[in-house]
Amino acid sequence: MPETPLRIAYLCYRGKPHVGGQGVYTRHLTKALVDLGHTVDVLGGQPYPVLDDRVPLLKLPSLDLYNDHYPLRPPGIWELKSWPDWVETAVFMSGSFPEPLSFSLRAWRYLADQQRTRPGFYDVVHDNQCLGYGLLGIERAGLPVIATIHHPITVDKRLELEAARTRYERISKARWHGFTRMQIRVARRMRRVITVSENSHRDIQAEFAVPGERIQVIPVGVDVELFRPLKHVAVVPGRIITTASADVALKGLRFLLEALAKVRVDRPHAHLVLIGRRKPGGPSDRIIAELGLEDAVSFVTGVDESRIIELYAEAEVAVVPSLYEGFSLPAIEAQSCGVPLVATTGGAIPEVVGKDGDTALLIPPGDSEALAEALRHTLGRGAELRAGLGARGRQRVVENWSWAVMAAHTVDEYRRTIEDKQRHPGLPGTGGGSSRFGRRHR
Repeated sequence: MPETPLRIAYLCYRGKPHVGGQGVYTRHLTKALVDLGHTVDVLGGQPYPVLDDRVPLLKLPSLDLYNDHYPLRPPGIWELKSWPDWVETAVFMSGSFPEPLSFSLRAWRYLADQQRTRPGFYDVVHDNQCLGYGLLGIERAGLPVIATIHHPITVDKRLELEAARTRYERISKARWHGFTRMQIRVARRMRRVITVSENSHRDIQAEFAVPGERIQVIPVGVDVELFRPLKHVAVVPGRIITTASADVALKGLRFLLEALAKVRVDRPHAHLVLIGRRKPGGPSDRIIAELGLEDAVSFVTGVDESRIIELYAEAEVAVVPSLYEGFSLPAIEAQSCGVPLVATTGGAIPEVVGKDGDTALLIPPGDSEALAEALRHTLGRGAELRAGLGARGRQRVVENWSWAVMAAHTVDEYRRTIEDKQRHPGLPGTGGGSSRFGRRHR
């Protein structure tokens, strides 16, 4: 007898449409869940994710204090229309990032109202990396909650503090990451946790003290029919491509820019296309000016996936210079497009992209000289490397990273979470075993 389709409330506190793992993960996972016959409502905050036509977006607007046009704007008192608005403002004024908490409170209000008016309308709530206190309220309202943790944000915090240049900057970054204390507390109370790699599985246990038996590894997928080689698109000599959704130390852009400057000494045509928004006055902006790379680096933002795939096709090499990644969607998207990939060994990247010299070229994180050498090795050998390194990289993605398979395993976790809620209605944070699905993809 077939199992009953589920009605899922999916929480995405911010989901940039084309860059940033949360928005991409949300779009593809919810589409695959609908393909399996389930119903998904996405509760989203700004910037809103772009979803499949069959997936409704229920907007839970924040005060949008970090919008691209007027970031860090102070809210007017006339904007504060609910108690989550006041909470968001108070946390913002303290110097911490308020959105995980304030979004979770708005989601709690909405879902608690749903439970009162239509009890049992949703079977399960899936949180995507928010981990706000409102999730505990949703549990108390009677709904089982499961969370995806791509990687512990405490890692980002540590790397940002290490990169701080002054005591004031260090204090500011510590205050900004104040929300991580909340995320640790909430993660420990989740019935089940999904993460995307064995590396993240270990780090969540170490950083958040979540018992390993409550954590299930389900890797991220990629649409291999969409992200594919485009043989009709000409490769641009010297073109390097990378993706960075945020200008933070974790992404390692500094080392890629330093490597580019070294490479351009004997390959002046080398240039970088960065999929992401330029932050005037930010760390990367300063380094570009210091190294004289203004004419060698271009930023691309606000384009659809078809253009991103064309950009991959035009590149001689794709680079993931991150100091740490819990998975790395840009890595497997580049590999799926058949582009030769240079990546660091930071976090889960080797687990994701495969063996050095076989499906990618791997270098130590934070080593601009090693990165420059890898770029010298790849530039000018586009056709040769695409036929070897690029083709093997794509084959690895095709064999391992299917969204349909990932969605089916996610549904298994939903059912375990629902069963646990039925057995232990008042005890969030208890759960059963894990099959370690991800270990088949080492």
